[in-house]
Amino acid sequence: MPHTRVQSIEHTVQTTNRWLGDLADAIGTEDRDFAQRVLKGWLHAVRDGLTVDSAAHLAAQLPDLLRGVYYAGWDPSRVPIRRGREEFIEYFARSARVALRDVPQFAATVTEFLCGELSEVSVTHVLDRLPRDVRTVLQPTGTAGGG
Repeated sequence: MPHTRVQSIEHTVQTTNRWLGDLADAIGTEDRDFAQRVLKGWLHAVRDGLTVDSAAHLAAQLPDLLRGVYYAGWDPSRVPIRRGREEFIEYFARSARVALRDVPQFAATVTEFLCGELSEVSVTHVLDRLPRDVRTVLQPTGTAGGG
């Protein structure tokens, strides 16, 4: 019987499923589809505020499957998009299909989650490229505000 699985694809599917399960737990839900929408909202809202180089730096650290989600709909000729705090919250809410009032909690939870999965230094480095008022939305609770 021929080998029917591609190991690298199996690995990225397993990693993505683990990430979504762990993120769902962190958010306080069992709904992995919801967790995926929140993660996608975070990734797209942050990505759009970055230069091409910074966006690529973040993407390179993501599992292959999530890298595809990250880049979906991206137009590198139009970045960085400078959104203020309220615009950022509105974009995130629309992208993730969540209430505006829930964005700060979800954004901070995803940031904290990614700091654990990638590295805090790496995530902080990317977030430092965003305007200060946007970083305050993304800042995990219980950590000092970024410079």
